[in-house]
Amino acid sequence: MTSTPHRALAVAAVAVAVALTAPAAPRASAQPAACAANGFCEDFESQTGTTPGGRWTTAVANCSGTGTATVDTTTAHGGTKSVRITGKAGYCNHAFAGTSLSGLPSGGDLYARFWVRHTTALPAQHVTFAALRDANDNGKDLRMGGQNKALQWNRESDDATLPAQSPAGVALSTPLPVNTWTCLEFRLDRTAGRLDTWVNDGLVTGLVVDGTPTQDVDQQWLNRGGWRPAPADLRLGWESYGEGDDTLWYDDVAVGTSRIGC
Repeated sequence: MTSTPHRALAVAAVAVAVALTAPAAPRASAQPAACAANGFCEDFESQTGTTPGGRWTTAVANCSGTGTATVDTTTAHGGTKSVRITGKAGYCNHAFAGTSLSGLPSGGDLYARFWVRHTTALPAQHVTFAALRDANDNGKDLRMGGQNKALQWNRESDDATLPAQSPAGVALSTPLPVNTWTCLEFRLDRTAGRLDTWVNDGLVTGLVVDGTPTQDVDQQWLNRGGWRPAPADLRLGWESYGEGDDTLWYDDVAVGTSRIGC
């Protein structure tokens, strides 16, 4: 299907879009002035133990191994605490800190913003560092992670990827910078089945589902019509389906129904 003029201009300007994803200098605090009344924010400063508690749990599905999720006081984006994920290769070594989204309004826009710092470049094989259980997709995960060394979305139920894992598609995404704090934000339009993704406040051209199938971007994603996500939780961590150890820190998480920003 032919791209719309708007999408064609966006793809043509991919170099500009990717340039916008360059790491930004961390702010003293990335928390909103006040948490949205219909959402939540978390800086982990109130955590009192080494295992994430409160609204956060560390249970993983199916099996468990050597990956761990802990509250860390050695590295933080704002304040003195973060969640550290010691991620190991192999599915059963997955580790997440997760929270329910049950208290948020259903339908319409859902925004999530978090800061992440990791130590190893994304591998060629598929990995996940954020996952949402989709109640409208038989409880399968909507997964944000990497493949072919660049950021991607993956739908567990049919293994669709955003962008397509062609050379042209991968070029429309961006790597996840290492050894620096990076701000990731996404918008899910749960009513219309749309998706936007920002890195350091820059929209990433290849990580957009706009409803118009575009080759190398969301054509494969939209092949299955009627996608209307209903995320039940948000999990931050590490899941590898082949190669890929990594150590990651997460901090200054915010979720709501309007744009949050970095």
